[in-house]
Amino acid sequence: MLKGTLDMLILRTLVMGPAHGHTIAHVIEHTSENVLDVEQGSLYPALHRLEDRRWVSSYWGASENNRKAKFYQLTAAGRKQLVAEAGRWRQIVEAIGRVMGESLD
Repeated sequence: MLKGTLDMLILRTLVMGPAHGHTIAHVIEHTSENVLDVEQGSLYPALHRLEDRRWVSSYWGASENNRKAKFYQLTAAGRKQLVAEAGRWRQIVEAIGRVMGESLD
């Protein structure tokens, strides 16, 4: 993935509501039709980074199989950041499309 893309995808996934790491990875993989593979070694450092930036917050709860799990949720600052990153992402996709000679109309 391009640098910063995982952060944006995590923020987008959390728009749907709080989730623990395994669910976040599964949603990204499933939604991308398994094109994107979210490695645990990338996911949890990204979640901690987002938490440090106060774009997500976390709390402990019980997972679907009744195990203790850390849940992450989007903050107001995270929603604002997602809007900014999504706009920038669209600009990048359009610019790459132009360079590749593809029309996005």
